[in-house]
Amino acid sequence: MTSEENGSLSPTIPSPPKKEGFWDLVKFAILALLIVVPIRTFIAQPFIVSGSSMVPTFHNSDYLIVDELSYRVGEPSRGDVVVFKWPKDTTKYFIKRVIGLPGETVKITGSTIVIKNKDNPDGFMLAEPYVKNKSEDTMEITLPAGQYFVMGDNRSGSSDSRAWGTLPRSLMVGRALVRLFPVGDISVLPGKFNNY
Repeated sequence: MTSEENGSLSPTIPSPPKKEGFWDLVKFAILALLIVVPIRTFIAQPFIVSGSSMVPTFHNSDYLIVDELSYRVGEPSRGDVVVFKWPKDTTKYFIKRVIGLPGETVKITGSTIVIKNKDNPDGFMLAEPYVKNKSEDTMEITLPAGQYFVMGDNRSGSSDSRAWGTLPRSLMVGRALVRLFPVGDISVLPGKFNNY
């Protein structure tokens, strides 16, 4: 009877680790970097909302995935919720909604926003059901080429184009693509409003 037949096993000496295992790990790490870094750099990256300037659409600590690819091949649209580098300090990122496009005139009277452009020389009023906190601002600005007018949905508590001016297209990082947290608010294109 062999030792295996009576239920016992002979001790075995483990073989030394193979060098191939280490190099396989190195190859996997390099491959992962080659995939992840371009995705994070050119396609999408995560952001966490900080502050209340977009309430009630977004709240502090909402976790977003931002689509960077769309703005590499196309232009921002009115109503897009965008993440961008703040013109006054490009090490800081802000999240706001695109209100005015290059070449348009934005006229704000209290909580009413009127947009004048080539197609609407007399202007049209924006419908903004997502705005709950109104403001009492009065201003009018015509946007030069390559400049956008952005505002937070929390109009009485947002530092935006009303305070620091227009947003250069070159500072836009991308648009909010997915909200992953909180779990109860998971959504694709969060904050998207289709009636513009």
